[in-house]
Amino acid sequence: MAKKIMVVDDDPAIVRYLTSLFENNGYVTCSATDGSKAFSVFESEEPDLITLDLEMPEEWGPQFYRKLMKKKRRKVPVIVISGLSSNKYSIADAAAIISKPFDANQVLAAVKQVIG
Repeated sequence: MAKKIMVVDDDPAIVRYLTSLFENNGYVTCSATDGSKAFSVFESEEPDLITLDLEMPEEWGPQFYRKLMKKKRRKVPVIVISGLSSNKYSIADAAAIISKPFDANQVLAAVKQVIG
């Protein structure tokens, strides 16, 4: 069974790009446009990995991540994909941190390293 990746980003173009990239490489995807919507998507979809933007409307990525860690039933790896210069400090135990603009091969390599 294919692994599922949840893309959390407020930019619809990035969501489309990442979901297409992952689906073209054999993964199943789901997405949310900000942290406040992400938690309900996470609970209903049960992804194996989350790619997480940091700066979003309503609820920033780190807020969503803290809420997820408080209520999680299982550990889900997170790859931060953000344009913020201080992104490496936002989520200390992120599986990978990738800066925008990003290279598709870099993203795929990080995903494959984390979930195969």
